[in-house]
Amino acid sequence: MERYTNPYVVAAQAPATDRATFIRKTYLHLAGAILAFIALESYFLNAAWAPGLVQTMLGGQFSWLIVLGAFMGVSWLADKWARSDASVGKQYLGLGLFVVAEAIIFLPLLFIAAYYSSPDVIPMAGIITGLLFAGLTATAFFTRKDFSFLRGILTVGGFVAMGVIVCSILFGFNLGLFFSGAMVLFAGGSILYTTSNIIHHYRTDQPVAAALSLFSGAMLLLWYVLRILMAARR
Repeated sequence: MERYTNPYVVAAQAPATDRATFIRKTYLHLAGAILAFIALESYFLNAAWAPGLVQTMLGGQFSWLIVLGAFMGVSWLADKWARSDASVGKQYLGLGLFVVAEAIIFLPLLFIAAYYSSPDVIPMAGIITGLLFAGLTATAFFTRKDFSFLRGILTVGGFVAMGVIVCSILFGFNLGLFFSGAMVLFAGGSILYTTSNIIHHYRTDQPVAAALSLFSGAMLLLWYVLRILMAARR
């Protein structure tokens, strides 16, 4: 969640054509990441090895903790590559790595939703997530407000949320709907913050990094919207 200032041209200070090109590229990369995620999940969910992998990921008390730790490590590396100034290829490699990591960590949740929940849960979660994302994006673009003040709140909130998640795994308690609702708000704040940074602080040569940040927020939002709908359909 870094802010970007000079020595490079930030979007807010760039000529209108360069700014428009940067924003268009960012959302095209985001669309590509979402389509790649959908394609990967469609393949994973229908693969013969999927049930075995899901069982392994959820099999023991510490299995999911290991998965989360690995995901955080891969996410950090992917984000670092996507922000790299060394080569465009490395930026795309970072975005691709992050999409694959998201597809893998989503597999258990989507597997349970697809085969043990109502058939309309996944499409409904996608529609709700899309509408919320569109509303937050419109808010940032129409108001042009700088939401960079959310950075501290999101940083502290992220550490608190991770601590609660780790404790729930270690001590075996259910996080419940209240936590999922709070995380929907957190994900919404993250999307609003990132969209504001795209308008004001990202450099015009960083559409890949911007798209990765947006994709991360969208996936977090989808995760908890899906959990809420699955709990409601039980």
